[in-house]
Amino acid sequence: MAIFRNAISGLIGLLLLVVIGGLILPSDVHVERNILINASPAEIFPVVSDLSKWSAWSPWAKMDPNMALTIEGDGVGQTMHWQSEDPMVGTGTQEITAMGESSYIQTHLDFGQQGTADAALQLAPQDNGTLVAWSLDTDVSAGVPPVMKPVSSYLRFVLESAVGQDYEAGLSNLKALIER
Repeated sequence: MAIFRNAISGLIGLLLLVVIGGLILPSDVHVERNILINASPAEIFPVVSDLSKWSAWSPWAKMDPNMALTIEGDGVGQTMHWQSEDPMVGTGTQEITAMGESSYIQTHLDFGQQGTADAALQLAPQDNGTLVAWSLDTDVSAGVPPVMKPVSSYLRFVLESAVGQDYEAGLSNLKALIER
């Protein structure tokens, strides 16, 4: 009986630690990856600042080449809508919200019930090319009922890993495309 009581006490203690940890963890997530591309920002910018050119290097376009994709407008305000049966690609919208001459592009992503995020591509000239940094910022607890916040805070680790891997693949694709 004492073993059973100790096991239950241990499980309750572990559960409390997980809940407290989830409450302490920040809900804001920042994911960033970068790559050095042997080209000038002026050569890279046209490829990253036009959403209609993303299918040539986007990791998600390669995951589901059959996804439905529509693009409207150009420059700031250009919007991409996608719909895929692949759960790793999903459905959503991405809109260019700001851009700087050959130096950066900012976008807002809306994944419907899965939430929103803001992303950016920064192009920094280097002696031997351009350092391209791709980042994503989101709040994993946005829209989550307060009782679920301790659980949603742990999603930061899954998101960091999954988006990080996709960004690395996309940047590698971009490098290969530009340096070709």
